[in-house]
Amino acid sequence: MTDRERIGSIIAKLRKEKSYSQQELAERAQITQSNLARIENGKYSPGLDVLTQIATALDSKIDFIPV
Repeated sequence: MTDRERIGSIIAKLRKEKSYSQQELAERAQITQSNLARIENGKYSPGLDVLTQIATALDSKIDFIPV
């Protein structure tokens, strides 16, 4: 699993825990739903600003964890 896929799966997991649709999270994060789908599927590497917007919309924070 690549880092993009791992980050995408974490975002999808947190989104589902909040019972948000992709569209709802995208609106909260001020990005497009298609962009969120690509991020969750590990097809796109978002920049720090977009990751921060997603984290904020999920009431989370970006953190470094040991691998």
